[in-house]
Amino acid sequence: MTFQKIVLCLDMAGCPNRCLHCWLGHDGNANLPLSEFAAAAESFRPFTRCLEVVDWYREPDYRDDYRERSALCGQLSDEVTPHYELASVWRLARDPSYAPWLYGQGVRAVQLTLFGGEALTDRYTGRKGAYRDILAAVEILIQHKIAPRFQFFVNQETVKGLPEVEGLIGQLKLDKRCETLEKPFEFFLHGGSCDGANEALYPLLAVKGTLSQIPESLVERTLRYFGKKTLDEVFGEPEAALFARLKSSEDVEGLANDKPVFFLDHRFDLYPNFTAPAPFWRLGNLKEEGAEPLLRRFLENASPAQHARLTVPLGEMVQKAGAPDGQGLFIESDYIDYILNRYCREMAGLPAGRAL
Repeated sequence: MTFQKIVLCLDMAGCPNRCLHCWLGHDGNANLPLSEFAAAAESFRPFTRCLEVVDWYREPDYRDDYRERSALCGQLSDEVTPHYELASVWRLARDPSYAPWLYGQGVRAVQLTLFGGEALTDRYTGRKGAYRDILAAVEILIQHKIAPRFQFFVNQETVKGLPEVEGLIGQLKLDKRCETLEKPFEFFLHGGSCDGANEALYPLLAVKGTLSQIPESLVERTLRYFGKKTLDEVFGEPEAALFARLKSSEDVEGLANDKPVFFLDHRFDLYPNFTAPAPFWRLGNLKEEGAEPLLRRFLENASPAQHARLTVPLGEMVQKAGAPDGQGLFIESDYIDYILNRYCREMAGLPAGRAL
């Protein structure tokens, strides 16, 4: 059993936020020592030609020893992905040495997530002061020649906060101030997925009427960012249309592949990175069993969710877990993930948005 490549992401520290939209769900924070991280990574090495190790999958660089952990990832990895254009907003607002370090890692843009003004952003981020941290991060990033990029998750509630964000972009003169940087200021909005914690927001999913409330300047920025011609291409179609199209589908799919990405949580439970970690995606516990049986379960599509996708026709799951008159907008692939998760959750008797 040899994989072409394994990417292993270990949740060593957790996250300061509890975002309502988080597709990864909500879990407790941890403080795993570097020795545990190294041992976990090495247990996968015999089973792959190429190993890449990442020390987070929720908030990057959250722990104070982020530099040491980044260096260790490089030492443990056969191939290293450059630092993502994601950063810890919490740390940017508190650690003066962090932005220069990001720049030294080659980061030239950082994505920041807004949900409207201060009240909505703090509530959806799950942390008081989050909005003020974002404003501070914008100034710190530009000061260190890193362009901010705004991401906005649209639903029937947050759409009301878009005029305030449109005003903020103008007030801060972000287009002008980023002209001399290596990357321009960018803004985009979308509906996000409907898994993890975000599944609990299903009743608030954007509908067709939501899109008409989006300011035109933000529509233009979004289409430019994604290279699309219409918002329909970004948000997808109503669930009712997808339900009608897929309800008779006989499609099944084996999800195993030879270049997997895995999430390893602070309890050392392993999950494939297809959607939100959840009990029905769990492959087993690394500490209790070692890597080999967990990887074999992945290859055999033996987790409950993988098994369901391989053996239960998609149409059967749609009819059991979908809403024939649903008006929420979905991209088809996101809808299939939502249906699979909901089907498995209902079969297991678990509530939506369950913390791990």
